[in-house]
Order: sequence, then C-alpha cells, then structure tokens
Amino acid sequence: MLTHELVIQNQHGRIDKVLADAFPDLTRSHIQNLIKKNLILVNSEKIKNKYNVRSGDKIEIQDEGVQSLDLEPENIPLDIVYEDKDVIVVNKPQGMVVHPAAGHPNHTLVNALLYHSPLSTINGTTRPGIVHRIDKDTSGLLMVAKNDHAQQSLSAQLKAKTNTRLYIALVHGNIKEDQGTIDAPIGRSPKDRKKQAIVADGRPAVTHFKVLKRYGKYTLIQCKLETGRTHQIRVHLKYIEHPVAGDPLYGPRKTLKGNGQFLHASVLGFKQPTTGEYLEFKAPLPAVFEKTLKWLDTQTEHG
Repeated sequence: MLTHELVIQNQHGRIDKVLADAFPDLTRSHIQNLIKKNLILVNSEKIKNKYNVRSGDKIEIQDEGVQSLDLEPENIPLDIVYEDKDVIVVNKPQGMVVHPAAGHPNHTLVNALLYHSPLSTINGTTRPGIVHRIDKDTSGLLMVAKNDHAQQSLSAQLKAKTNTRLYIALVHGNIKEDQGTIDAPIGRSPKDRKKQAIVADGRPAVTHFKVLKRYGKYTLIQCKLETGRTHQIRVHLKYIEHPVAGDPLYGPRKTLKGNGQFLHASVLGFKQPTTGEYLEFKAPLPAVFEKTLKWLDTQTEHG
C-alpha cells in the first residue's frame, strides 16, 4: 500500500479537488472512494468528501490501488551513467515512461531497473527506487535509489533544494532577456485534466533560465529547477509565451518535428547518500536534438 503525504500551505477548497491537483496520478473519483473507505486521514482523523482543507492540515493517503499492478522485471537495455551500492544514475531516452501508471502497465524504466538491480521499496510497488521523474518524451538524467537509506537521503536533498538539476530546452520565439526567473504556482488545469496550468491555488513552482543561443524564431536555453512540479518547465515556458518546441501538449501545432518536446535533463548533481561526497553527471543531447540545432544553424546563416 502506497502512502502519499501532503501538508496544506496555500491550497484551499474541497479535499478531493486539492488532492487531485497535488497528485496527478489520482482522479477525484478515486480519491472520493478512498475517503469513503477511511483511507484518507486529515490530522490523523477520518473526514468526509465535502471537507474543505485548511492551512496546516496534514493529509495522509493510503492508496490501495497500487497493489493491483504486478510489476515484472524486464530485460530492457539501460544507459547507466553511474552506479554504486546506493544509487544508479540513468540517462533515460525519449519515449520511455518512468514508472507504471494507467495506460502504461509495463515496459517502463522501473521494469528495466528491476531486472538490473534491487531497488528501494519506500515508494510502494509501482515506484520502487524512484526519487524524481521526467516526462515520457523528455530525455536525460535520473537518480534512482537502490535501498531505503539512499531513498531517504536523495528525497531529503530534493526537499532541501541542495541538488543540481539543469535542463536544456529549445523554445519557440526569441527570448529577449539573457536570463530570468519564472515564479508561478502550478496545479491541475481546470479545463483539461491531462494538463497542468498556472493556477492561483497551485503549488509553488520556480524555474530559473538563461539563454544559450538564439536562432531567430527559436531560442536555446538552460533551465534550473528550484521546485519539481509535474510538467513544470513545459508549463512555465508556455506561461511566458515561449513553449518548448515539439511539445504535443503545451506547444503550438506548427512546431519542429522530433520525438516529442525538445527538453533534456542534461546535468544532475547530488550528495552520495553514504559518503556525503558531491557527485555531478552530464548527459549529451539526443541525436535528434543535435541534428535539429545544426539545421537551425544553417537556417540562421542563410537567413
């Protein structure tokens, strides 16, 4: 049984809506069902579906649904950048889902990792070892915990914002500023449940960016995450009217052709859970990303 925990800060409204915004994998109907079964507690007490959350509320969710998935190790090739007794750093390709979920019961990164090594079980049966995620069509570096000690350490580093996560993104338009910060709360889109959006009662989200190169109609930037909300970079860049090129969900219909969004987790740094040594890794851009940048170079030269 997987436990989710959330402490209410600036969110407000009915508990089912708040939790659906906070945990995109959970639907409101599933949340309501868990409340009826007394599997969602607020401040260690049972509540009803109509409960309105308040600042400081500590919510605990016992999600029995994760037991229905039978997670099998699969012999899928992995690009392992680093490995020791505690941690695996893997370079995830575009098109691979990180862990099983609705619509993706297998052939995920977790299935491949389980074939390679034992993983931490703190996150339950569907997300063993997973400390953070990147989207299916985003490529790049992920840190994975091989044991519970490593999971706790790496998760604490994420929460304390002491690790390094840098992304390379190719976006539409010419960003005039050389650098900037996007500070806008993110939550479930009220118009489309598949999307996240900038919403007043969303969770705090901060993305720093700097321009690496301009291509006229496109700009290559580096993004540094301060928080890690679902689809954060993609939502933030759409918000400033520079959506990620190739993004099928948040970008325009007329865009660059690739294998999804041109977004790559290029640098990952953290302290080794046992030794405390700072480790940092870099992953080169995927071939389709490099090819597109070279094509843009030729367009700029002839433009």
